[in-house]
Amino acid sequence: MTAGPREAPARRPARRPAPIRKVTHPQEDTVAPVRHLISIDDLSDTDLYSLVLRGAAFSAGTAGRPAPLAGDVVGIYFRKTSTRTRTAFSSGALRLGAQIIAYGPDDLQLNTGETSEDTGRVMSGMLDVLVARTAGDPAEMRAWAAQDRMAVVNAMSADEHPTQALTDLTTLQGHFGGIEGLRVLYVGEGNNTASALALALTRYPGVSLELRTPPGYGLAPYYRERAADQAGRHGATFRERHDMDDLPADQDAVYTSRWQTTGTSKPDPDWREIFAPFQVSAALWETSPKAVFLHDLPAHRGDEVTAEVLDGPASIAFAQAENKMHSAMAVLEWCRP
Repeated sequence: MTAGPREAPARRPARRPAPIRKVTHPQEDTVAPVRHLISIDDLSDTDLYSLVLRGAAFSAGTAGRPAPLAGDVVGIYFRKTSTRTRTAFSSGALRLGAQIIAYGPDDLQLNTGETSEDTGRVMSGMLDVLVARTAGDPAEMRAWAAQDRMAVVNAMSADEHPTQALTDLTTLQGHFGGIEGLRVLYVGEGNNTASALALALTRYPGVSLELRTPPGYGLAPYYRERAADQAGRHGATFRERHDMDDLPADQDAVYTSRWQTTGTSKPDPDWREIFAPFQVSAALWETSPKAVFLHDLPAHRGDEVTAEVLDGPASIAFAQAENKMHSAMAVLEWCRP
């Protein structure tokens, strides 16, 4: 018998991202302007729609083979493990004509006390783009972005995973031919993937996004309120519940994410009991038989999703993973206008 819902310790609320403060140093010549992607909030509606369409064009093979990053150097700095995102940005940068420098978690003087501001200033004189996964406070990335020469891309912070959301929308765009009016059900923790997805999908008219998250593990207040506000302004609908009762029918896509988010741990020792009812199994398709299945991967079969679903005919999760590269190419191209 499944234990009744209990409240897990409160999560630290996400803070509204602070504006990026630009610093220009007299001895540094400012070159062509760059764009930073640290949050989906950094994108205008036009930028978001364009990035998704461009990623879908790369995926479909209709974008040509441009080399807009020829002569550029892209830094790939990952403190946490990564298979898809690290490979996607490395491969994408090379395909766009750039060279890459890869940094591991112990390679920078940040570990010996150098400030984030000094690190950003120094690296901006040598790199054109820095792609970083920290699983930490995005304020650090904004400190790196306090200059006008090097673009900074958030490949995952503690609160948000913006490039994952762009991948997700690129996948939906390619599969359905459009995003407006789609009905999407997200099941699982309100983690950084869910936060970015909520910020992005609610900008599309007619979209219905419903989140079913375990009690105590929902979206942070900022993301929930921001998604609801955007939905109201764009003619979308957004709702979050903390149970699996009365699931909406006829969904176009069902999405889940790994229960144990990269770089985090859960203080409640009984968290698996809380999460167990939120497993995505084949029974869910009784209400939405035409839905496709999405997962940001890596997956743990038997936890958040059954093997029958992940490896079944409804799953487009591995096409979604490949789209990380196509979406990364769109982001890198956009960063260097």
